Amino acid sequence: MDGRVVAIRGAVVDIAFTQGSLPAINDALIIENSGEKPTLVEVQAHLDDEVLRAIALQATIGLRRGASVRRMGGAVLVPVGDAVLGRLLDVTGAPGDRLGPLPGNVPRRPIHRAPPPFRAQGAASELFRTGIKVIDLLAPHARGGKAAMFGGAGVGKTVLVMELIHAMVAGYRGISVFAGVGERSREGHEMLRDMTEAGVLDRTVLVYGQMNEPPGARWRVPMTALAVAEYFRDEQKKNVLLLMDNVFRFVQAGSEVSGLLGRLPSRVGYQPTLATEVAELQERIASVGDASVTAIEAVYVPADDFTDPAVMTIASHVDSMVVLSRAMAADGMYPAVDPIASSSILLDPLVVGETHVSVANAVRSAIEHYRELQDVIALLGMEELGREDRRIVERARRLMRFLTQPFAVTEAFTGMSGRSVALEDTLAGCRAILDGEADDWNESSLYMVGTFEEAREKEEAARTGRDAA
Repeated sequence: MDGRVVAIRGAVVDIAFTQGSLPAINDALIIENSGEKPTLVEVQAHLDDEVLRAIALQATIGLRRGASVRRMGGAVLVPVGDAVLGRLLDVTGAPGDRLGPLPGNVPRRPIHRAPPPFRAQGAASELFRTGIKVIDLLAPHARGGKAAMFGGAGVGKTVLVMELIHAMVAGYRGISVFAGVGERSREGHEMLRDMTEAGVLDRTVLVYGQMNEPPGARWRVPMTALAVAEYFRDEQKKNVLLLMDNVFRFVQAGSEVSGLLGRLPSRVGYQPTLATEVAELQERIASVGDASVTAIEAVYVPADDFTDPAVMTIASHVDSMVVLSRAMAADGMYPAVDPIASSSILLDPLVVGETHVSVANAVRSAIEHYRELQDVIALLGMEELGREDRRIVERARRLMRFLTQPFAVTEAFTGMSGRSVALEDTLAGCRAILDGEADDWNESSLYMVGTFEEAREKEEAARTGRDAA
């Protein structure tokens, strides 16, 4: 016996070691629980020369004082490599999909690791095409970059991430790692079923720490997913798509752990180590040599407050920000991506070209002008606007409708088959609307379509129907 349990308070366990030095911070320990499964804990603080405080990564029900504790000799080790493809794992790397145990010779890696040195990291400049018009136009993603979907409850973050997975199935041939952090059990079942039906589960690893699990498990799940992704990047030199839903729950779990450890809270009640914890996660997402880890993260925005410290800390690390708007969702503009608030460092003529940047800026300018005039329109009506203002407003409304599109993952609910639109078609459609080609069209002809040509056919069919009537 290396140590023994001296106190248990929920997910926090105090352990005394009378012989040798104390295990290091972030080291894993196993608590032997007579008649029960052993419990894995992680060292978080040294209270004195003999006692440390650890956070449980598994349920502590049935644990007792005096239970013997065994050192693991380092951080939690999780299985990686080809053996975990197509499997659903928990924070400790144990399978949760009832497909039997993993092979005994599977390679294992620690969940804690330093980020690659800056000199070894590659620049992210190649575009990651999603087929979603508003994202490819206004917030393009980079292969090997970090993109985040910010939005409050119920505005479509998970649907957008699911659609990106669907788009990836069509054109992406690398490995995918999905980290479900503090989300609902139902979403995990749906994800597993959808990936099985799509036939991509054999190239995907699912790592889950769900709402019903202890805060320690939810806090460390992204690290487990990163350990898996880094192995494919560094050892097998493969491109990896890392999907996280939801990074805010990682921060929230860290806040719970901080409170359990007795640390004084910082701004808005968050943990004092907020910036460090987010940085430790985000800085490991990087390209090394020819292999990249591309991250797409969903971020819940509490009470739609984008000035929340957690949201602002996460936003400081990402290359592309996709901001979801509740007002647009209320108007039925799906995906409810705010074209003004969304941005990307890739929207640069040297990366995407002059044409793309000029069209994106013209679209933003028109929609921004429309929003400035919305109060005037609501009070006095369109008739009180000057001719030029009226023309810009009408084109902006058509642009906003053209940037909606039906998703493959919502086909069962909407009855509309999903559309994936090439960037060239998106640019051509927006340019045509800005040039006035759709000025005499019904706005509804541009709503929930793919390309501009599809909208043209919809308009012609509607005109034929009106003429016949």
